[in-house]
Order: sequence, then C-alpha cells, then structure tokens
Amino acid sequence: MDYLINIDNGGTLTDICVAGKEGLFYTKTLTTPADLSECFFTGITKAAEKVTGESTASALLQKTDLIRYSSTQGTNALVERKGPSIGIVTDEPDFMEQIRYDDATSSLFDELVGSRVSVIDTVDGDDEMDATLVQAVNSLTTAGAERLVVAISDPEHEKKLKRIFLKRFPRHLLGSVPVLFSWEFAADSLRTRRLWSAILNTFLHPTLERFLYSAEHRLRAHKVKNPLLIYRNDGASSRVAKSVALKTYSSGPRGGLEGTRALASAYDIPHVLMIDVGGTTTDVGSVEDLQIATDRKGRVNGIPTSFELSDVQSKGVGGSSIFRVVDGEITVGPESVGAAPGPACFGFGGTEATITDVNLLLGILDPETYLNGELRLDPERSQQVIQKNIADPLDIDIDQALLRLEQAHSEKIAEAFSSQVRTDGTTTLAAFGGGGPMSACHAARVAGVNQVLIPRLAAVFSAYGISFSDIAQSYEAEITELGSSEVDTIHTDFLDQAERYMFQEGYAIDECDLVWSIIVENEDGSEHSRHDLDESVALESGQRKILRLDARHSLPHPALTATLPVAEGAAESSASRSVLTADGERKSTPVYVLEDQAPNAAGVGPAIVEGPFFTARVPEQWEFVVSDTNDLILTDHA
Repeated sequence: MDYLINIDNGGTLTDICVAGKEGLFYTKTLTTPADLSECFFTGITKAAEKVTGESTASALLQKTDLIRYSSTQGTNALVERKGPSIGIVTDEPDFMEQIRYDDATSSLFDELVGSRVSVIDTVDGDDEMDATLVQAVNSLTTAGAERLVVAISDPEHEKKLKRIFLKRFPRHLLGSVPVLFSWEFAADSLRTRRLWSAILNTFLHPTLERFLYSAEHRLRAHKVKNPLLIYRNDGASSRVAKSVALKTYSSGPRGGLEGTRALASAYDIPHVLMIDVGGTTTDVGSVEDLQIATDRKGRVNGIPTSFELSDVQSKGVGGSSIFRVVDGEITVGPESVGAAPGPACFGFGGTEATITDVNLLLGILDPETYLNGELRLDPERSQQVIQKNIADPLDIDIDQALLRLEQAHSEKIAEAFSSQVRTDGTTTLAAFGGGGPMSACHAARVAGVNQVLIPRLAAVFSAYGISFSDIAQSYEAEITELGSSEVDTIHTDFLDQAERYMFQEGYAIDECDLVWSIIVENEDGSEHSRHDLDESVALESGQRKILRLDARHSLPHPALTATLPVAEGAAESSASRSVLTADGERKSTPVYVLEDQAPNAAGVGPAIVEGPFFTARVPEQWEFVVSDTNDLILTDHA
C-alpha cells in the first residue's frame, strides 16, 4: 500500500485524511460550493505538501491506491430545500393522499413537488398512451418541473411508458428532462416507500452528479488510473457510475459512526452517541455494544425509504447556522451561510450571525490560530453583525447577546440527541466535526450526559472513518411462498449479478466474501430476525421471508488501539485567553495544546484545549484527561 486518500466534503469545510506507512496526515480546506471539484483538488494539493513535501496534487495522486469520498451536499440541500423542482407522472388519482400521509410528508412534498402532479390513464393503445404521456410531460415542464418521476401502479405499464418516453424524448436532445422510473429504481411493494425513494433520489441527484463527473474528469487529466470511490450510507464504497444518490445521504456521518465504533471498541464503551457538528448540520448516530444503529428501510428526514440506511438524524444546526430574532426569540438554523460567504468573521462578505462569530467574541477562538492559522478571523465583523441582528432587536448589550446565543445553540444541539441518551448514565458523547469540540460539553450537560470523548482527529474524524469501508453490494428477493427450484433460480441469479457487479468494480468474485442469509421481515419492512440458510424459519402472520446475499471485497483499513486514561499528572498550559463567563465577567482561562500533553495528563475547567484544526471548550466543573492516543476524555462533576 502506498497512500489511501479519504475526503469528507462538508457545507463549509472539506476534510482530507491520508493514510500511509508513515502514519496519518490530514488537513482541511474551505468548500467551494460553486465548483466542488475545486476544493477537492485544493485539499489533495494541501495534503500532498504534508505527505510528499511537494505542493502539487499529482505528487500524491501518482502514489495513491484509493480515493474514497463522501459528501454532505445532498444532506445540506435537503435540509435547506435547495434542489430541482420535481414533477410527477402517475396513474393513481389518490396519489396526493398516499404520499402526504402526515405533517412531515405533506410539508416536504409541498416544497419539493407542490402541485406539479399529472394524473394520466394508462391504456393499452400505444398511440393513445403516447399522446397522453407527451401532454403530461409538456404540462409539467411548463409548470417549472426540472426533473420528473414516473410512478405507475403496475410495473409493466411503467415499462411501456419508459419505452414511449425514451422514443419521444431521447436523452441526446437539449430539451430532454431527466426522468426516474419508480419501479426500476426501487422494486418495493409498499408504494409510499417506493415513491418517496424516487422523489428523494431525484432531488439529491443533480448536486452530486455535477461534481462527481467533474472530479473524475480532472483525475483522468492527472493520469490517475484507480477509480474515485463514493462512500455510501451503508458503510460501503462504490465507483461513481455504480452509486445511487439516495445512498449518499448522510454518508459522511456514517464514516463518523465507523470511527465511533472503533473508539467504542478501543475504550470498551457500551453506548456511544456521536454528534458530528459541521457547518450546516449536526448529525447524530448511535453505537451500542459495537453495533451501528441501522434501519432496513432507512429514513430520510423521518420518511421511510426502500433502502437500508444507517440511523443518522441530521438536524439543521451547525457552526455556520444563522441566528435570527423572530418575535423576540432567538432562532438557530436551519439556514446556513455555508462556506460562501461563510460566517461574518471569515471576511468573505457574510452579514449573518453564527456560532463561529459568537465563539470568537466570547474569547474561545483565537483569531490568529483558527484552522491552524490558515484563516485569520475578524472579530470586528462578528461584533457588527451580532449587534445589528441580535443585540439591537432584543435591546440588550453585546455580552448579553453572546451568552443568550451560546445557550440557544447548546440547547439546539442537545435537542438533536437528548432522546437517545440512556437513563442509567452509561452514555458517552463522542463529539467531532469542526464545531463538536466547542459545543459538546455544554450540550451534554443540557441533555444529562456526564462523559464526552473528543478524538484527536475530531476535525477530520468522518474522513478518517471512511477508511474502514470496503467494496460491497447486497441483493434481496422475497421467497415467502416460493418452492425450492424457484429459490435456486434466484440464488443463481444473485451470484451472476454479484459477479458482474464486482467485475465492474475491478474485482473477481473469488476475491470476495459472500454471505447468504434469510431475513424475516415485518409488514412495515423492519427486520424481525436474521438466519443462516440451513436454519428452519417459522413465519408469523403478516411476515415475509427474504433471501439476501452480501458480497464484499475487503480494502485496507487502519488499526486503532487505545487505553482509557487515568489522571496521573497535571496538563501543562501554554497560554491563556480572556473568556466571557456565564456571570457576565471576562476571566483569564488557561489554554492547553493537545499535542504537547503526556498520556494521562489532566486538567479542570474552565479551560480551552487546542487540537489539530479544532478548539475544545472545557466548562467549569468538567475535568479532562488525555489518553495514550491523544484523545480527550471529559467528565462532568457538576
């Protein structure tokens, strides 16, 4: 192995983690939303300088075995509702009632689709169906639909419509509108799941498509032979051409979950809640007894889909979320300033208040050392926007505004994970992302968690977690009432599909691990139990029997070993900062550089710990101890 590059693209910052024989190298760069391939290559160039000493991307790319990439762009687009207008072609008159079955689905459908629904009659005559389809498509595009979903009740009728559509609107025409056929995308008998899967995928697709093919084109210009791999929400990776947009939803946080599982194993922690606080969202996931919480029919914004996804909840609050005053109250997010223009203190023209501006004025952030000194922050700009947007509307002074903003942000972060906290006190909060270490302790105290773990790689932890992924694909079919010969046919077909898939990924089937299982599924699509093929399986009323094949080709992974620290000596501070405290006074607060501390070194709050590309805040009555791998374990003694 030479080098493995893992990249996690966020709304504000893009993280790069490179693994090689010499160890781990990592860096960050500002995300460039207008052209994501720009920050992709800027990040690789910065990493190349750390790894090879040469400030050219080619110097590192020519020595790289794999590039694995994840993006929160789709997640952020859905949180902020920034995506294409979607039109629906269906033959079901009650379609709107099916798809809008509660407040959450009604609200999301209204924002993504609205009234752009055309109900058609599926008739047997090709000429009549041709005319009907053309009229429906023209009416939807006239109404502003940029992408279409065809959702017909009968899969055979939908196939016929597809043939007509491709004949009447061939893809090479400039006027062609991208279309997704629901049965082809997800052969799910539960229509609401199938339809929502198609709608969500259609909404997420363009954001990823534009960047990924641009990045592949630029990689070829660098004569990179190995493919760009896209990291998925199920913890596996695949080539760009083999990836589904919906499976990339919250893929970055899944990387964080894989890293969290490695931490839970290393430190022998039974229950870890991860919070990945990025620029736009806080992503929450759970690792219990070393198992990552997943759903067979995963949810996006609380809406069930037809795909297995890790159970990650994305809340619209992060380091770049906008603070506003609405009816005399402070609101946080979900709208974000992103990387452009970014928080006001970045100096790129931002005019909105964010928690990054708040932490700068509180004294937690040093304007000279932010992002390891790569971006100087401007406190005057932060003061201007907070005074204008928060302090003046509330008729309070700037210090009161800062404390109220900090409290509102902590409560919003805590709200994202508090429902998953164990009542027996055995939950540990693993906090990472650019904003996690700054917010974790305050949010943990609000939620009743008394132990926080901040990994040394907190600033790039999701990118690090991506390195635990393999090339994998799964295949499923219902076999509830099938005979043995029919099951054998499906078994053979799955093997053929897996062989073709792995060949397209560049691997022979005999280089892969194949795991067969029988899943007993409840009516709602949730997993009831899983069995080996030779086990006898009894079904209860309403349950289904599913045959499943998991095919996996293992890729190189890092090894993580660590020991829970015991406070044996005092940590050494290197400086101090004047920090505004809850009582409204500014007090001198010691600053500790994480990399300078010995294993088992300890300290108490109030304190600030500066890690690589992150700042951790240790409030009063919290104690921190440094592990032998330079992770921080913090305990609340309040």
